[in-house]
Amino acid sequence: MTSFLEGNTCIVGLQWGDEGKGKIVDFIAEKADVVVRYCGGANAGHTVRIGSEKYSTHLLPVGIFRPHIMNVIGNGVVLDPEALLKEMDEFLGRGLAISPANLRISFKTHVVMPWHKAEDGLREKAAGAEGIGTTQRGIGPCYADKMHRTTAIRVADLQHEDKLRERIERICSDRNKVFAALYDAPPLNARNIFEQYRDFGRRMLPFIDDTTHLLLEALKAGKKIVFEGAHAVLLDVDHGTYPYVTSSNCSALGLYTGAGVPPQTVKNFIGIMKAYSTRVGGGPFPTEQDNKIGEYIRERGNEYGTTTRRPRRCGWFDAVAVRYSVDLCGITQIALTLLDVLSGLEHVRICTGYKVNGQRLEYFRADMDTLAEVEPIYETLPGWKQELGQVRRWDDLPNEARQYVKRLETLAGAPIKMVSVGPERTQTLVR
Repeated sequence: MTSFLEGNTCIVGLQWGDEGKGKIVDFIAEKADVVVRYCGGANAGHTVRIGSEKYSTHLLPVGIFRPHIMNVIGNGVVLDPEALLKEMDEFLGRGLAISPANLRISFKTHVVMPWHKAEDGLREKAAGAEGIGTTQRGIGPCYADKMHRTTAIRVADLQHEDKLRERIERICSDRNKVFAALYDAPPLNARNIFEQYRDFGRRMLPFIDDTTHLLLEALKAGKKIVFEGAHAVLLDVDHGTYPYVTSSNCSALGLYTGAGVPPQTVKNFIGIMKAYSTRVGGGPFPTEQDNKIGEYIRERGNEYGTTTRRPRRCGWFDAVAVRYSVDLCGITQIALTLLDVLSGLEHVRICTGYKVNGQRLEYFRADMDTLAEVEPIYETLPGWKQELGQVRRWDDLPNEARQYVKRLETLAGAPIKMVSVGPERTQTLVR
């Protein structure tokens, strides 16, 4: 495993999210010093199993499960203090150590406020069937306010209570007019919001830091850093299947601004991909199987959202989409997850190309209208009957499973160095 950490590492999902990044970050972080979350918000969900215990993080970096690691919530994250403190309290109650000794929050991080959540829900409800399927946790409106600048609140602002009160009153007055006019929504109570977020700020104060300075000093000291992406490349606001994406730069390209480190910081780019494809919410999904195959994958893979519990759409592996992600992010190694889910199928299929209007399209075009029209070109391989949960060595996998992995590796364009056959730490095969 040490070969994965001959330098700093970025871990990113290569599909539409839910690839099992939590488990892989936890596995890789064993020999790291720092784990940094650099994008997204409480709409993310990373799951880690340690023995019989299952943990789901939404804002805390996955390094929190390793007592020697400093965990950083970077400036590229949008932070919901209520969700963070709830998560911290849950984990503290379960015996995890969380203190300023192992968790720091960037003072530059933008704060998800009640009006962001209200706007998210009101917009999605008003859009009806035309909605994009957000988690309604205020993520998009918070990022939008970040760019507006005059209506944004950062973690640093929570420390200046008089100015915070004035800003909340001004913003609430503005938003109440808009929400009433557009949605006939009841008004927000500025006083209650101020008191709630003032108290959040007081509790968070010991954790707030200049994390860019912290990370630059860690680099100078030669410490090993893992950058934890949320969501995945095909959900990146610039490079994903827009507008059915999340609101952040959640590909590997977002780590430099989201964490505040220079480009030469990272040597290893590990892409995480499932042995099949899933996505949540709306948007084009060329290999979707809205049939018994899709149901089989969903139930065996427990394909329900960590954050929302929404059933995920399931389909065959899309090598065209993954190759795009690999090339875009400069992926040096791949971790393949959930191979065990495909056990029991007579055949497994891989999408190796697209046809559009009868013409072959050899590359992935991140355009909603084009992807909605493509016809997948499939390659069929023999399946395997053996359950894989007890396998602990690559050579002990069924030959058909090994051949499937090797074919995915060729099509993806980067070496598959890890294969996961179950949720436990021990169910990870290193090639």
